[in-house]
Amino acid sequence: MSLLLSPAELMPPAPGEDVHPSLALANSSGRQDDPEEGDLLRTPERATQWMIERNLTVPDVALYEYCSNRLREFRRVVREVLGAAATGTSPDRQAIAAINEAMTQIPSVTLLAWDGQRGFHGRQKYAETQAVEQALSAIAADVLNLVTGDAAAMLTQCAAPSCGRFMLRTHARRQWCSTRCGDRVRAARAYAKKTSRPLP
Repeated sequence: MSLLLSPAELMPPAPGEDVHPSLALANSSGRQDDPEEGDLLRTPERATQWMIERNLTVPDVALYEYCSNRLREFRRVVREVLGAAATGTSPDRQAIAAINEAMTQIPSVTLLAWDGQRGFHGRQKYAETQAVEQALSAIAADVLNLVTGDAAAMLTQCAAPSCGRFMLRTHARRQWCSTRCGDRVRAARAYAKKTSRPLP
């Protein structure tokens, strides 16, 4: 659990975030009704922490404002492409170009590593000065795999009006990215019914 975020800002991961860093990036902004407060990349410290927690960089990296800004701008691009894939609409050509550019910024080399906690695992080799470029490259490659692979058919957005997070629909009836969103929608519907207001 993050020490930089208050409990109110912590949302459980949406289905698919654990295997797709592109989903995690797309969902790193706050809720649509409060984007600034829950933004996991709002400061360089938060952006650094976010990258470390997703194994997109090594623990001793510290991002500067310029780097965290690049990560936030790339989030907008990823949301554009995932949104187009989820709705079957045409994506912005500049967004596709940005994804492709990010993939080619860093040569992807994975080395075999071992430690006592994780055992054997792959570790990306990159210069510490290129931490953000490496993260963007990995996320861009994941976007490619997500929107062209089998999981593309499961890609959707949370149906809660104030949310907008992306997720993989793990079963046909799933509408919300978390029980929190589902509870919020059900509570709003119950309140609307009780007060005879239109349902959302």
